[in-house]
Amino acid sequence: MDKVVATAAEAVADVPEGASLAVGGFGLSGVPGVLIEALYQRGVGGLAVVSNNCGAMDTGLAVLLAAGRITRVTGSYIGGNKEFARQYLAGELELELIPQGTLAERLRAGGAGIPAFYTPAGVGTQVADGGLPWRYDGSGGVAVASPAKEVRDFDGTEYVLEHGIRTDFALVRAAKGDRHGNLVFNKSTRNFNPLAAMAGKVTIAEVEELVEPGEIEPDAVHLPGIFVQRVVALTPEQAADKKIEQRTVSS
Repeated sequence: MDKVVATAAEAVADVPEGASLAVGGFGLSGVPGVLIEALYQRGVGGLAVVSNNCGAMDTGLAVLLAAGRITRVTGSYIGGNKEFARQYLAGELELELIPQGTLAERLRAGGAGIPAFYTPAGVGTQVADGGLPWRYDGSGGVAVASPAKEVRDFDGTEYVLEHGIRTDFALVRAAKGDRHGNLVFNKSTRNFNPLAAMAGKVTIAEVEELVEPGEIEPDAVHLPGIFVQRVVALTPEQAADKKIEQRTVSS
């Protein structure tokens, strides 16, 4: 089955208002910026995003965030994104902060058909006990707080119950992909991208290099095409457009 779509705009054309999105990337590494820009151009809003962070500088999800298109974020890192912090503290969006490893496993579990799992991460904190501010009221008070979660003892150790995540769509970026949707990720871009792709009911992948089926060795496939519904081939210019978040030089 040829899953290649001609343009990014066509690939995201059916993403509706209020959709939930799992988005790959970590900082600026492996972010599906072309698909995000196409979604921005469509003008849809009310989006519930599941991603490690919500973009950096003026790229990635920060484009949608600055335009007020995101109403809820499930992630693990606010970082240096001042607009993200401002909107959260002002009560303009809801934020569910969870441990990074838990976020990764919740995405993977959702994609694997596992409804929930137990983890020791967060036991004894507000992650398990509840009370984390999900939404502020704009004047310093908490409008919505996280609920308490089930905690169970296994062999003398306490574990908290976490639920798998499934989203309407997933947007990911891969270094290489074939027409069947088999994907290969380059180094650190293999962070949240495979997990986000698994969690989406409809997964759209932008690929820096499109190859024919059979050109990727089976053992080299990082994510099988069963998880991918649409593939967009980037232009050489789009593939080369990779920004650096913190540029440093040595003496």
